[in-house]
Formats: sequence, structure tokens, C-alpha cells
Amino acid sequence: MSNVSVIGLGIMGLPMAVNLVKAGHSVTGFNRGQARIDLLVEAGGRGAASVAEAARGADVIITMVPDSPDVDGVVSGPDGVFAHAAAGTLWIDASTIRPDVATRLAAAATAAGLRALDAPVSGGEQGAIDGALSIMVGGDAADFAAASDVLGAVGKTIVHVGPAGSGQTVKAANQLIVAVNIQALAEGIAFLEAHGVDMDAALTVLGGGLAGSKVLEQKGRKMLDRNFDPGFRLALHHKDLGIVTAAAREARVVTPLAAIVAQLVAAAVNQGDGALDHSALVTGVLTLSGRP
Repeated sequence: MSNVSVIGLGIMGLPMAVNLVKAGHSVTGFNRGQARIDLLVEAGGRGAASVAEAARGADVIITMVPDSPDVDGVVSGPDGVFAHAAAGTLWIDASTIRPDVATRLAAAATAAGLRALDAPVSGGEQGAIDGALSIMVGGDAADFAAASDVLGAVGKTIVHVGPAGSGQTVKAANQLIVAVNIQALAEGIAFLEAHGVDMDAALTVLGGGLAGSKVLEQKGRKMLDRNFDPGFRLALHHKDLGIVTAAAREARVVTPLAAIVAQLVAAAVNQGDGALDHSALVTGVLTLSGRP
């Protein structure tokens, strides 16, 4: 088993760290808020007082923070991971960031003597709790093989998708598809509610046909109950769709649905709903329909 440090114990990072403890790894966690570190300690892990402390002595370092500048800030500089991790340490960035930033930081990690993988995850909070995340991994194939025990403790579908930056590119496509599906489900639910349909029955039969999806399974009930406790916050999906639209423009790929949904997500965030689950897109549909 490995000495694993997890930097970023948020909605996703903490359950991932707990599952690593359950798998028998020695897990150290660092987070900007002490309360999340305390929860990891209660689960059998250890806490670190800084990024530097978390990095020292680790065989594997996992970063799970919100955005590209956050990852850069954690790994770079005199107090960062690259300055304090031992040569040969495996650095796995599970955050969702820009593919070009992932590629640049992987090169910097290599120059510092580390082995780097970009390994963003999909599956939301429940997937993290269940250890059933889908993980798309970019980097060297040998490093991917070396990470198998650690990744296997937090994920179920784990696929090497290419060189550095490839994991983030696949994750961007994932976020595009998920956002469009959530918006389509929101519109479908508003449509059905307006016609007075038995909503439980409707979702059951839709889930058994071609309209069935993980989005329907995980977000349909939340929309019906107007329960928007965050499994994945709208603010983060707003950030991810910015990554999608920028990367699509760079590649000269037309993504009209992504552009429309990005605007709807931006509107929700600007209305103050950024801390809500992305299933809260249904409120925008209801408001535009005059059915708040």
C-alpha cells in the first residue's frame, strides 16, 4: 500500500480520501478549512498543516481543487508540491482544468522529477462516496499502470486516454454532454409538469427507454423535489463550460448546444444560484415558462 496525500478535501476530495483509507493506504489530507481535515482524521487518515507537509514523504499526491489557477497555486512556487515532493513521486491531478494548463504543468512536474497524470473524474458526489467514479487519465502509460491501485480505490471505470492533457480534453467533452443532458431533462420535466402528468410514472417509463440516462437517474428526483443540495455546483459547471467553449474555439469545432447551455448556466450563476446543484437548471426553465 502507498503513502497517499490528498490536497483538496471538498465534495469530491474527502470521499475519495476516505475510500483510499478503506483500501488500506496511509492517507494524509490537506484542505484550506480544518473541518474537512478533521473528518478525514475521524475516518482513519492524517491531517497536514500545509501543502508542503502533505507533499513530503508521499508516494502519490492527488490534487482535487476547483480550477486551473488553484492547481497551479498548489503545485508551483516555493511552498508547492513540486518543491517538496521527492523525485519519482506520482502526482495525479483529479481536478477539472484547462487541457493546455494540464499539459504545461505535466511538463513542469517532469522537470521537477515527478511523474504526472491528469485524471479528472466524473460521477458526482455519490460516485465519489461509492468509489465508482469514471476516471479519464492522460499521461505516460507506465505511470498510469503505476497508479492502478490508487485509482482503483476511488473509481470503477478507469481508462488511459492518451498523453498529458488528454484526460482533461475527455473531461471537457463529458461536461458538455452532461450539461446538455441536464438542460434537456429540465425542459422535459417542465413540459410534463405543465400537462399535469404523473411525474413518478413518467420518469420511470422514460428511464426504461432511449431517454434513460445517468442524468435522469441522478437528477430527475432532485428536480421533482426541487432539492438542489449540491452534488456538483452550478458554479463549477459554469467554469467547465468555459473550458469547453474555449477549447472548441481553439480546435475550430462548432458546439452550438454547448454555447446555448453555457449561457443558461451563466444566467443561473449570475442570478445567485452558483452554489446549487446543476439540477437547478430546471428553475431557469420554469421561470422562462412563467411557472416559478
